[in-house]
Amino acid sequence: MEAGFPWGSTPTVDLRLWRSDAIVLFDWLMTTDLNTVPITHPAQKQALADLLARLEEEDVIESTEEEIAAAQEEVAKDMGW
Repeated sequence: MEAGFPWGSTPTVDLRLWRSDAIVLFDWLMTTDLNTVPITHPAQKQALADLLARLEEEDVIESTEEEIAAAQEEVAKDMGW
């Protein structure tokens, strides 16, 4: 069990993400100052930090600038808004 992540004692949810979504989210979280993200409760900021930590365990951490740009294009197309 990692410090700060009591997964063994807390119920968890398995979440499958489209790889492009994971790349876009990881890139955004890495380049965003979480202190400036509008929140209504401190737990929201912590949840984003936890999401970043989980994404850091995946191979998306090794994405190149080209892969990030391609993922952004893929996710953005067919948005419908």
